[in-house]
Amino acid sequence: MSASDQTIRARVEELTELKEAVRAGDAAATERQHAKGKLTAHERIQLLLDKGSFNEVESLRRHRATGFGLEHKKPHSDGVVTGWGTVHGRTVFVYAHDFRIFGGALGEAHAQKIHKIMDLAEAAGAPLVSLNDGAGARIQEGVTALAGYGGIFLRNTRASGVIPQISVMLGPCAGGAAYSPALTDFVFMVRETSQMFITGPDVVKAVTGEEITQNGLGGADVHAGTSGVAHFAYDDEEHCIEDVRYLLSLLPANNRELSPVEHSGDPADRLNESLLDLVPAEPGRAYDMRKVIEEVVDHGEYFEVHPAWAPNIVCAFSRLDGHVVGIVANQPAAMAGVLDIEASEKGARFVQFCDAFNIPLITLVDVPGFLPGVDQEHNGVIRRGAKLLYAYCNATVPRISLVVRKAYGGAYIVMDSRSIGADLALAWPTNEIAVMGAEGAANVVFRREINAADDPEAVRNERIQEYKDELMHPYYAAERGLIDDVIDPRETRSVLIRSLEMLRAKHTELPSRKHGNPPQ
Repeated sequence: MSASDQTIRARVEELTELKEAVRAGDAAATERQHAKGKLTAHERIQLLLDKGSFNEVESLRRHRATGFGLEHKKPHSDGVVTGWGTVHGRTVFVYAHDFRIFGGALGEAHAQKIHKIMDLAEAAGAPLVSLNDGAGARIQEGVTALAGYGGIFLRNTRASGVIPQISVMLGPCAGGAAYSPALTDFVFMVRETSQMFITGPDVVKAVTGEEITQNGLGGADVHAGTSGVAHFAYDDEEHCIEDVRYLLSLLPANNRELSPVEHSGDPADRLNESLLDLVPAEPGRAYDMRKVIEEVVDHGEYFEVHPAWAPNIVCAFSRLDGHVVGIVANQPAAMAGVLDIEASEKGARFVQFCDAFNIPLITLVDVPGFLPGVDQEHNGVIRRGAKLLYAYCNATVPRISLVVRKAYGGAYIVMDSRSIGADLALAWPTNEIAVMGAEGAANVVFRREINAADDPEAVRNERIQEYKDELMHPYYAAERGLIDDVIDPRETRSVLIRSLEMLRAKHTELPSRKHGNPPQ
């Protein structure tokens, strides 16, 4: 064996030891991380990616900053682990803050590693997942660190609608660092250990006098149920990352591909006998629209987005005959399924995502209208409701709407009606499509007659029935071409599957423009 061979072998051994040491990190720091109920960056990546598939990039990178003692502390990786691997055999890019190094704070080298992996994800046309556990900008590096955030925000925006972007919050995220997750498609959070806020509790107290904890200000349940910033909240990291994997299995790699097809063996022509009993014929009685969804989709499986926020509308991914669909549905079990500010924004964002990534839309309609009230009007229900209208009107993916029961007023139009471009508009024989409910309509149209009658209540009831018979019978809209077909509820699954198959090759060109100007 030559001396040069011995040198190469020694070098390889040295490299192996160095990389193992970098991966292991400081034992005491690892113990502190585990004591907080948190995993390390590499442990999280192992949960996310298929076993043995991770390829790390720039693991030996070090910062070059000086001052404030940084020149004496230059750990490898600089506090972020970047690379790619596979999830269910499909390529996914990932970066994970390593809280053990500088608290995961972002500096120049740290940011450049993230920029590199974001550029690779966009170039390769594969999803990007960020595992966030960082303390914000590295103060010792000053404005250089802030510029690093700018590069991340620019890439988030450039990749929007091109590749799926998922943010997983596994620790604190404050200040400008909160804007990158806000620019991505989906935000996952873990209760107790992850928080997001622009200004922390100390600043809030100093400026406003309000006292609040970190979780009370920006914890998982706050953002999942109140602000709508987070789409999902979990009790532990393992279940959180498991659902990230599941979501990725439903999404295409990029905007030029379709979602993967997984035939489940659930017969396409399966009848939905139980639907005859699930939905009450009376328009005012509540029921759970999720039960309708479960009955129709493959094996009753669906993945709901924003389940705790704006519960009066349901947005979910599911499969019909193995093909992924996006479902938007009014929820009569919450606020009677009325549309309000939050429901409109939730639905609009979901519709836009599905349209960007070639996911067909199924809309289940049972809506009494928009929520009336001073707060709604003063807080912009007009422009915010218009967001949902704009999203549907702008969507070019296959779109099928089904009126399950009632559909009144402007809310009927907004919920993907035929007049705003739905490819197929269907209805059950329980449908009531009208400007408003019969009671309200009779009070307006026949107000003078009712007030002048000897028995106003009898006349009111008579006119209500007359209005129903004339303008709200289940075939009125179909007779005027606003509904393509009135279907047997038991055949809902098979009709939807056949319709989607017909629309599979749909191609629509929008007018040439730089971009639209949706209501904000």
